[in-house]
Amino acid sequence: MKKTKWLRTLTGVTLTVSLMVPLLAACGKGDGSDAKTNGVLRIATMYGGADDDYFRQQFTDAYEITHPNVKIEIVPVIDNSQYRYAPPKPGEKQPDPLEKLKELMTGPNPPDIAVVNLEQLPDLVSNNMLQQLDPLITKDKFDTADIVPTVLEGLKSAGEGKLYALAPTFTSSALMYNKALFDNAGVAYPKDNMTWDEMFDLARRVSSGEGANRKYGFSFNTYSYGDNVFYEMSNIYTPPLQLRMFNDAGDKMTVDSDRWETVWKTMQGLIKDKVFPEQPDRSQMSKPMNPGSDDYNPFQNDLFKSGRLAMTIVQNYQVYEMITANKSATNVKGFTPIDWDIVTVPTHPETKGVGGNIYMNGIMGINTKAPNPTDAWSFLKFVNGEDWAKLKSRSVSQMVSRKKYIQTRDGLNYNIQAFYLLKPNIFNEMNKLYRDKPMIGQVQSMGYNYFKQAMDGTKGIRDALKEWQTAGDAALQQMKDNPNAPINMAPGAVMKVPY
Repeated sequence: MKKTKWLRTLTGVTLTVSLMVPLLAACGKGDGSDAKTNGVLRIATMYGGADDDYFRQQFTDAYEITHPNVKIEIVPVIDNSQYRYAPPKPGEKQPDPLEKLKELMTGPNPPDIAVVNLEQLPDLVSNNMLQQLDPLITKDKFDTADIVPTVLEGLKSAGEGKLYALAPTFTSSALMYNKALFDNAGVAYPKDNMTWDEMFDLARRVSSGEGANRKYGFSFNTYSYGDNVFYEMSNIYTPPLQLRMFNDAGDKMTVDSDRWETVWKTMQGLIKDKVFPEQPDRSQMSKPMNPGSDDYNPFQNDLFKSGRLAMTIVQNYQVYEMITANKSATNVKGFTPIDWDIVTVPTHPETKGVGGNIYMNGIMGINTKAPNPTDAWSFLKFVNGEDWAKLKSRSVSQMVSRKKYIQTRDGLNYNIQAFYLLKPNIFNEMNKLYRDKPMIGQVQSMGYNYFKQAMDGTKGIRDALKEWQTAGDAALQQMKDNPNAPINMAPGAVMKVPY
């Protein structure tokens, strides 16, 4: 590394540390009793290494500065370093991280804190492996009133109405809409807490035009076209319904059902009415993308920024991208700033208040067998407290869990609460199935062809679902007979991925 680059890096680090020190000092105030403890705090993470730099920078460095008598040890459940020189073979069954965590939490040298995913919480709670936090919260008068519903209620839902873990940050999604397209169509703007059917009705009403001038009502993301609906529907639309493709054992398909037929009919109607963006001319998507050229348009494949899409689902970081794009409008030839706002992602009547892709970062609970529960609770209070939230609130990629420090950017007035009003969906059918049956994703993906045939009208919807179920059952039997071998697809069931 050149000396100048080294000095520049050192200067940046020095400046960052100098800016952090006053705030970190404030973080330590009022916590004197915890700071006097003297021990080792062991934190189990799902993946990583014993010296996981990312986890330490994200969560533990600030605590160790203000609590010098506490030494933190990171204990990865799955140590990624073991795969550095010998990566797992394709199709090789991977260890179940939840089962490994449970073994670690009950072993001879248990961790004090477990870092988990939301869908793992119910299992740990039902097996009495995490300490209930409500009594500690009451005893120390730890304020949870300012924690957003998305996080607090989501954690309670996973803990049978009680708190067994806290999460300091989260990422979330919302429905972004183009005001001009609604104004031009004379249609009222979307609103919070719409159902999917209400949103689809708006999408139909605001869709208009033909060909290159077509304005589309809705897409699951800003780069999505009709051929991608199968995958995005499975990631966003069906999970809150707990609509399953496989049985519990993962050895039989469950798609030949009235509920799946209803979902596919809904998607078919939206595709037929050209509410979803149509598959574009590939030659138009391959225009020169060289900065400085006359044809350069960084947003040419972004349907929303191109002004052709009325509504789409975005992650919180995409709001920052939209703001940045509008600010740079004068530098982008042909780009017109978008007048936009956001509302909550639509929900299903059967699961009211649950929706969107919400992911909590740093979900941590105290092991019931923790050797050092005092420092464990001290740490949880610290990273979920106000001062820590203030420190992390400048992040673009994540949002802090404390409402007070979730602010709109650049002084704009948009519906920021849309990101934290809904409860997260904790149903994820594929997580465990992928670990137990590494090839099962191929069975899911083969459904794309049957879906496309049904959408094109070359097959009836129920016939397509029956064929997927039959072909899928045969593939699952192959997996049972030879778990690590590629699946020999049935005729007509060749897997095709559209992107």
